[in-house]
Amino acid sequence: MSRERSKGIVGIFILVTVLFFIFIVFAFYTVSQLKDTNSMGESLMDKAKNSPIAVISIENEIMESRKVVEMLIAAEEEKDIKAIILRIDSPGGAVAPTQEIYEEVRRIDKKKPIYASFGTVAASGGYYIGSACRKIWANAGTLTGSIGVIMQMADLSELFKWAKYKPETIKAGLYKDIGNPGRPMTDAERMYLTDLLAGTHKQFKDDILAVREKRLKKPIDELAQGQIFHGREAKEVGLVDEVGSLWQAGRAIHKELKLKGEFSLRYLKPSKKKFSLSEILQDTEDTLSYLKGKVETKTAPAYKFSM
Repeated sequence: MSRERSKGIVGIFILVTVLFFIFIVFAFYTVSQLKDTNSMGESLMDKAKNSPIAVISIENEIMESRKVVEMLIAAEEEKDIKAIILRIDSPGGAVAPTQEIYEEVRRIDKKKPIYASFGTVAASGGYYIGSACRKIWANAGTLTGSIGVIMQMADLSELFKWAKYKPETIKAGLYKDIGNPGRPMTDAERMYLTDLLAGTHKQFKDDILAVREKRLKKPIDELAQGQIFHGREAKEVGLVDEVGSLWQAGRAIHKELKLKGEFSLRYLKPSKKKFSLSEILQDTEDTLSYLKGKVETKTAPAYKFSM
């Protein structure tokens, strides 16, 4: 009797384990589909697969470049695609991936024209990428500009002192713990970071000038103080070329390039992840967090360096 009961318990345990594994598989597949859909645009199937104008969406904060670069290269290699529109709706993001996308746009544009259409917001890194395109359309109410670089940190030393919390840091290298919230920043550290940001800011301005220098109505230093412009203001100062929607931009491009056939747009989407056991196990924690409405982010340094 005891042996049969033990077998029953083991059977129930195995059943629960299998059901849990099936749930994880289903959850991973569902969330991966949601991520692909929500991160890069429309969930509907493309109705204009033969359109010569491809649309690549850049949305939300820019933290990685791989998906966008892969779509750019795919559009570059597709012979039927004669032009590319970057539909940018982003407040900016990390410096390096923004610059990687910028460089690919510049390279591909020499062989196949790339244009930009700004949505609700195309600021900072979003504008950086748009500036690489040969022509920019913005809606009248688009928020754009914000040409600058920012780094934020906090001095919590007084709070630590009040809480009787005494952090200790062991380091090798004068600036290794720069931004440590457990102590005030030194003058030398503040100057070091200021120079670092100034160098990146100069890269930002230089890259804008590389494409748009003759179109700007004011000196770049006057336009690159982090201020925000709406679409009409941006056109007046030369940060964008035309005020109009994505479809207005598409029709103008279709006419300008004298493309054949009826006007339509081909929305490109990133390639889907392969559905494998290793991917499931690797993303289990993120999947469960996503279902709770809290996507877990990777550990970040004490300071955030972004544009």
